Parts: sequence; C-alpha cells; structure tokens
Amino acid sequence: MLSFPFNFYLCGLLVSFCFALVAVPLWKKWCTSLNIIDDPGHRKIHTVPTPLAGGPGVFSAMLLTLGLGAGIYLLFPRAFSFDPIGFGGTALLSGIHTRTPQVVVLLLGSFGMVLLGLCDDRFELPARWKFLGQLLIAGLTAATGLRITLFVPNIIFSYAITILWILTVTNALNFLDNMNGLCTGIGIVVAWACAWLAAVHGQYLVAFIAFTATGSLLGFLPFNFPTGRAFLGDAGSHLVGYWCALLTILPDYYTVTDPRLHKWVVLIPVLLLSVPLADLVYVVIFRWRIGQPVYLGDTNHISHRLVKRGHSRSQAVLLILLASALVCYFALLAVA
Repeated sequence: MLSFPFNFYLCGLLVSFCFALVAVPLWKKWCTSLNIIDDPGHRKIHTVPTPLAGGPGVFSAMLLTLGLGAGIYLLFPRAFSFDPIGFGGTALLSGIHTRTPQVVVLLLGSFGMVLLGLCDDRFELPARWKFLGQLLIAGLTAATGLRITLFVPNIIFSYAITILWILTVTNALNFLDNMNGLCTGIGIVVAWACAWLAAVHGQYLVAFIAFTATGSLLGFLPFNFPTGRAFLGDAGSHLVGYWCALLTILPDYYTVTDPRLHKWVVLIPVLLLSVPLADLVYVVIFRWRIGQPVYLGDTNHISHRLVKRGHSRSQAVLLILLASALVCYFALLAVA
C-alpha cells in the first residue's frame, strides 16, 4: 500500500474533476435546448425547471480523462516500461494488457445506461421498457466476460448473479436519487473506496479508473449540492449505479496466493454498497406491504424519514453519506 504512487494517480482524479467542471455547464445548455429538464411539482422541492445534465456531464469527464490517458500511453509507451517518474508504469502496463477489454465493456455499458436514462428523462419511458433496457445492458456486460463467480464453477450461475447484481445496484442508486447530492455523494464514497481497495492490492488500472470516476462525480457535486443547479436525472443515477456495480467487482479481493484473505472477502461489494442496498430493500418491502407498485416513487426512503425527524435535507444527505463512508472504511480494514 505504501509503495502505491497515490500522488500521481490523484492527478487523474484532479483532471477528471476539472473536465467535469467544464463539461457540466455545456451539457446544461444542451439539455435545456432539448427540453431534458425536471419541472417543479409533484413531490418536487425545486421551484424552477432544472436541466438533467449530470449523466452526460459526468460520463464525458471520465471518457475524456481515460482518452487522455490512452493518448499518453500511445505516444509514450516506453515510459510505462521504464517508469522514469515512478508512477508504477510496469504494473499499470500489465493492467492495460490484461484488463483493457473490461475497460471497454465498462465504457460501452456506461454509454448505454446514459442513453437509456436520457430517453427516460426526455420521454418518460414505461417502467417495463426501462427495466428491459437495464436487463439488456447487464446481460451484454456479463456476455463480454465481466462476470462474478463466487467460486461456483457454473456459467449459468455466473451470468445470473452478475445480471442480478448490476440490476439491483443500478436501481438502488436510482431509487436513492431523491435529494440533492445524495446519489452523487454515494457514488463518490464508493468509487473512492474501490480506488483504495485496488491500490492496496496493486491493481493500478482499476485504481486509475476508480479515481477517475471519483473525480468526475466530485466535479458535478458543486452543481448539485447543496443547491440543485443541475440534476443527475435517470441518465446520471443509472450511470452512478452501473459504475458502483462494476467498480465493486473489478478489484480482485481474493487470490489463492494471499493466505490473509478468506473466500468470504468477496462479499466486500455488498458491504461497500450496504447503505443504498438497505434503502432499496426497505422501500421495496414497504411498498409491497401497502400494495403500491415498487417502481412508483414515494417519500418513505431513509433520507425522507430523517427529514421527518427534524433534520434539514442537507443534514439528512450528509448523515447518510457519513454512514456510507464509515461502512466503506470498515470494508477497507477487512482487506488492508
């Protein structure tokens, strides 16, 4: 862990942060021109139409950062082999050679989620069509080889658990996007934790991707919290959910050569995302018990209940983010 060049990789976070700061205002204008906005009314707390620019803004920031990194690699490939400035070039090069297909899958799936979300933001897709879109993207992700195994040597199980994980996490973050900064903040906390987990185990490319995701979301946060000048929309919440689902399974938590780690450590992704997953389980059970469709929004999330107990919306968001950060910290301790 101490040998990991954090300073260098945090530069990737800073670059994606700056890209997001520039990209989000441009996407705000684009969304406004195409009427991809969230109008006030019906459980909405904002009073003016607000562009749903978070999804394309955050995704473009990550895409530009990874594109810049790829350009440096193509122009100066020998620097990665000799590592003249000590950024772990050899380990990063190994990751590029072995994990590039997974990075491509992540980017294509991210684009699919943003596109699906934008269609829903603009045309309000029926719930079944939105779910089918999520299922298609999750299935294609699994089909390209990015799958969970949980030590079960069965391809059908691997497909099923991967698709279920992506669908569950994506909808958990989509459901949680009910207050300014909440979904974005959870994405920041989880991506940051995944970056450190990958760094601890010398998985440099995964760490770089996670740091890039963290920076992109951080760059969007000033537009979304505490005042919502731009919202994630379904495009953004789908993207954050998809990123959380994949970033938590990209690191290798268990290897047969490391006797410190028990096989159960592969359940770390569940711990990292325990806060949004707990909220999802709670609202689904609550809606089912009162006979309400599970996809129909309400004000019974954990965040809403904190507000009902007297906290401001910003305080409720910060309390939930603090809980998520503490859980992620204990997850880090489990594999450090």
